Amino acid sequence: MTDRRPPRPEPVTLSEAEWRRRLDPLRYHVLREKGTERAFTGDLWDHHAPGRYACAGCGLELFTSDEKFDSGCGWPSFSAPAPTAETHIAEAADHSHGMRRVEVMCAACGGHLGHVFPDGPRPTGLRYCINSASLTFAGQADDGGEDPGP
Repeated sequence: MTDRRPPRPEPVTLSEAEWRRRLDPLRYHVLREKGTERAFTGDLWDHHAPGRYACAGCGLELFTSDEKFDSGCGWPSFSAPAPTAETHIAEAADHSHGMRRVEVMCAACGGHLGHVFPDGPRPTGLRYCINSASLTFAGQADDGGEDPGP
């Protein structure tokens, strides 16, 4: 059987000094140091415009507004990666803070995005709980063109 998934994206490799120059302090903390922004404080947790969400570190598309839902947790939540981005998310076991979770990262730059939990809506049953600081948003203008978002 042939794997029909798109190939993994090309790796984005920068030095820590280059990441510090590229990212503001909060984005650096979240993406490079596996930090977490406070719940209900990020720009995108209560954001509902149609469009695409990409990695704030490297610009790789990750999610779309079609998969976004209000989980009530205070962070942007998605039921699945964008259909064209299923190989853009990497996962790893996370046993930090005395918990057992699954960390999700950008498959290109390795940036920490958040975690995935098995308590999301059907049909996937998944909740990708993602830090706003790890994402950028590109909206869809009425004419079908790009809108820079909020």
